[in-house]
Amino acid sequence: MTALVMTMTIYCDPFTPHDFPGSAPPACAVGDPAQLPAALAERPDAQLVVIGAGVPLDEAVGFAARQRVERPTLGVVLLREHVEVQVLAEAMRAGVREVVPAGDRGAVDAACARSVELSRQLTAMPAAAGEHPTQVLTVFAGKGGVGKSTVAVNLAVTLADNGRRRVCLVDLDLQFGDVGIMLQLPPERSLADAAGMAGRLDEDGVRSLITPYRDGIDVLLAPSGPAEGDQVGRELVAELLGVLAPMYDYVVVDTPPYVSDQVLAALDRTDWYVLVVTPDLPALKSVRLTLSTFEMLQYPAERRLVLLNRANSEVGLTVADVEKAIGQPTAVLMPSSRDVPLSVNRGIPLAIEHPGHPVAKAMRELAAKCGAPDSGRARRHRAVLFGRRH
Repeated sequence: MTALVMTMTIYCDPFTPHDFPGSAPPACAVGDPAQLPAALAERPDAQLVVIGAGVPLDEAVGFAARQRVERPTLGVVLLREHVEVQVLAEAMRAGVREVVPAGDRGAVDAACARSVELSRQLTAMPAAAGEHPTQVLTVFAGKGGVGKSTVAVNLAVTLADNGRRRVCLVDLDLQFGDVGIMLQLPPERSLADAAGMAGRLDEDGVRSLITPYRDGIDVLLAPSGPAEGDQVGRELVAELLGVLAPMYDYVVVDTPPYVSDQVLAALDRTDWYVLVVTPDLPALKSVRLTLSTFEMLQYPAERRLVLLNRANSEVGLTVADVEKAIGQPTAVLMPSSRDVPLSVNRGIPLAIEHPGHPVAKAMRELAAKCGAPDSGRARRHRAVLFGRRH
């Protein structure tokens, strides 16, 4: 494993801790997963942890999920005797870079080399990322059914750019939030769990609330029921966003189709206002009222971006008609496609599943409008990162 000679690697397997695959020995080997935090603390330059097939899956993904928040440049490669789809999905959601068969030395060597290269790229990122503060993007629509949550989810994925940037997606639809279902995330933690920490939230508290999705993306899920949502007040939302800001490059907030105290708290801390509209009269009326409200609240006009969803629908209204009706140019045109509901039902955003899709391209355009660096390399990078083509 010549690619690993110049980097610190930790190998963990309770059964064969010293049988590291490849030609280069590990810098450190531990036989018990519980020893990993101490080993990492002693080796701040470690860039890779290889978790052997003998480590239980729940311990492996739990470790990876913690590290993707605490130490995002650290790569985790998981070895399994058999790579199953369910194991692969669970591992990727926790932030594991790659899952490879333990007996395939060539595959393990290649996966480790790719992980180390990505870690080196991420380590070099802070100077570029530090050129601008955390950006909060709130996606809003005053009418349901216009694709707001689809936009929020795909925008978050696009901004993360396969782990190059750190993004938190917040589902602020406290009554009927759909982000968890759209991403097939377990509803084990939610915004409602922050109520007991109101007034004393810190990073550790927020980490206990987030649900990891993929490399670079964490999610704060909406409460599982309307009653729990009542526990989340405006002050708590403001406090939560204040704590999230230094932890991420971008915070994307999905909202309910109405302006509540909690939504106002998010809007007050927002850098970019993404307004989603469709070419139908009720939606146009809604966005016109929303823009008037934003004027009254003195939210800067240059930070408002109107995304026209289903822009190619032949419903008797052209783009020019829409812009005339709302009194503002559209920033991004997103086409109608049957692939959108298909991707929602599969639980995989189009920006991940088909980066070349017109909807995914519209998301990259929207991300660029919000000041995100070019993500044009996302397709190639993902193919390298996950070891397969899409």
